[in-house]
Amino acid sequence: MAVLRTPDERFANIPDYPFAPQYVDLAAAVGRSGEARMHYVDEGSGEVVLCLHGEPSWSFLYRRMIPILARRTRVVAPDLFGFGKSDKFTEPEDYSYKMHRDAVLGFLDALRLDAITLVCQDWGGLLGLQLAGQFPDRFARLVIMNTALPTGEEQVGPGFLAWRQYVASTPDLPIAALFGRAIVQESRRTPEILAAYEAPYPDRRYKEGAHRFPQLVPIAPGDPGAAENREAWKALARWAKPCLLMFADKDPVLGVAAGRLFEQRMPQAGPLVVIEDAGHFLQEDKGEEIAERILTFIARR
Repeated sequence: MAVLRTPDERFANIPDYPFAPQYVDLAAAVGRSGEARMHYVDEGSGEVVLCLHGEPSWSFLYRRMIPILARRTRVVAPDLFGFGKSDKFTEPEDYSYKMHRDAVLGFLDALRLDAITLVCQDWGGLLGLQLAGQFPDRFARLVIMNTALPTGEEQVGPGFLAWRQYVASTPDLPIAALFGRAIVQESRRTPEILAAYEAPYPDRRYKEGAHRFPQLVPIAPGDPGAAENREAWKALARWAKPCLLMFADKDPVLGVAAGRLFEQRMPQAGPLVVIEDAGHFLQEDKGEEIAERILTFIARR
């Protein structure tokens, strides 16, 4: 049950991340004794835009989008437990699909967030879309990017299986190197940016959450989270509120093909928008373009 907290000096030289840190204790939400502190960015005012990151990133991924969105909205971008400036649990069994889901729901309750425009990518979608399906009245719009909502009934692609096996067989994930390979735009692969993605992890003890995430993706119908996702899909298939699908053309695992699945299963969502020359972390590659598209989407819908 041990908790680690990344020292503040690790974040002293983070580029283009001037946002004041905010924290909320979610120990009760995730059934832990003591304190479990989640960090978040909270900028702007107006309608709530909730930005959920995935594996193995943190709210730094949204830094190019936050100032643009904050011109007209209140942007809230938390770091999931195990990532960014949030607390990191040291035991593998401390991380589960349910824990992460309960933590995000506890975060929404603690900040009293409603009428939410959800912006989600990677595990941000696995968590946020499950909650949107379970509590649709709390969400006003969905912006779905490079993600999935697996039920264990889909065919698992070789790209994800290779990634899952790589993480399971790698003693210490090289976070900066992973981003160096995944970011498409060369100008976004500077040593300073890659170091910022590595900053939350002084050593291997801090990376348990990153190591666990691939193993938590449901790949069989009985896996934890699969049944809840099947129920969430029923609500999403009937989703009549505004929805924007944006998937990158150069993400081999959760790119255009994954976007087409949402397009097919959510008939009210509208046509898929393909973000060109962007990879899995499309917020890094094309954050400014994506943020402007979201503002236009909110203003129109």
